[in-house]
Amino acid sequence: MLSFLPAPLIGVINALLLGINTLFWCLLLLPWVLLKLVIPVRGARVFLSRVLIWISESWVACNTGWMKLTHNTDWQVTGADQLKREGWYLVMSNHQSWVDILAMQRVLNHKAPFLKFFLKKELIWVPVIGLAWWALDFPFMKRHSREYLIKHPEKRGEDLKATRKACEKFRDTPVSVMNFVEGTRFTPAKHKHQKSPYKHLLVPKAGGVGFVLDAMGDSIQTLVDVTIAYPGGSPTFWDFLCGRMTSVKLHIDTVAIPEDLKGKDYSADGEQRRRVKDWLAELWSAKDQRLDDMLR
Repeated sequence: MLSFLPAPLIGVINALLLGINTLFWCLLLLPWVLLKLVIPVRGARVFLSRVLIWISESWVACNTGWMKLTHNTDWQVTGADQLKREGWYLVMSNHQSWVDILAMQRVLNHKAPFLKFFLKKELIWVPVIGLAWWALDFPFMKRHSREYLIKHPEKRGEDLKATRKACEKFRDTPVSVMNFVEGTRFTPAKHKHQKSPYKHLLVPKAGGVGFVLDAMGDSIQTLVDVTIAYPGGSPTFWDFLCGRMTSVKLHIDTVAIPEDLKGKDYSADGEQRRRVKDWLAELWSAKDQRLDDMLR
């Protein structure tokens, strides 16, 4: 409706709408967050978690509203009809832009459980948003580097323990556990530095997926494999706000997770690590070809 306006003006309008929308729904979260803090009863906390998720899905729906109001983007989505609201999913996607998150939220909202990401522990201190992430049971992780573990071998296994503890909160309500397995956004420079064997992708990192399959293998049965393509080129967040993203394509595959990958110690079992890496390599080869077709 407002896409005729100059792009910078659209960007300012959308930035204001996003900020106001986020602040409104975060403030609405607060009383429910306080209740969740003081009520120890598990059943009540599960109910409060569902209320908080409903508020978050309303935030996503309002974001979709201002996108439709100001953007003239062509959205091409396939495979979303395979999803169910009451399911436990492991979600994986290629990663090119911060826009990926808003795109997936828009497409998956009210079709699959609310997306939850593994976050760095320090992000809990981000004003307003950090509290919202905590209330929504987003798992905060403190991951140790290989160099740190060499110097402090007594810390080995803490990552897995933290993942298990975080995933325990996901057992009572349906969830979509999101993982960008490339670990960072794709750029030509990173692609060249990695010497990636894929044309459009970075090399996938298996650790996060392996930990989730270990901690929640009995709950998560299905992989939601999302492939995102931007035929006009990967947009910056400001380009997105300005409505300069002309088109976006999302292809969604639901894949049964092999039984031999679930419930096994990824950190200590070398054979398990090899199986998970091989599984990801196969998925990533298919995704690379799919991206080639989507961008052609």
